Amino acid sequence: MIALKALVIWFAILVLAIANGVLRESVLVPGLGTPTALIVSGLLLSALIIGVTYFSLPWLHIRRPVQLWAVGLGWLALTLVFEFSFGLLQGKSWPELLEAYTFKDGNIWPLVLAVTALAPYIAAKLRGWA
Repeated sequence: MIALKALVIWFAILVLAIANGVLRESVLVPGLGTPTALIVSGLLLSALIIGVTYFSLPWLHIRRPVQLWAVGLGWLALTLVFEFSFGLLQGKSWPELLEAYTFKDGNIWPLVLAVTALAPYIAAKLRGWA
């Protein structure tokens, strides 16, 4: 049951990530330029991930560190599979896909991935559970 609930939460995070991407491309990039927009967008998405996790953690009914880590690493794996699959379906090359995993030109995607993996533990800490 925890895995199914964690999957539902990940889908909510995915929807927020897509909305964040739309906001970034339609508002932030034109207004701030690409490097600053990438930083702001990455920080916003990280905050959204932690926020969703914080509010959904009681629904998951987990407190043991191993469960928190399992959910976070599961979300990381789902995110990576989604990102690479979606990119490949769009016809992007492996070098293009891997470019997102650098800190070039304001890109903080690797930090967002770290937040994704750590979010359940961070949320539990914020709640005073871990």
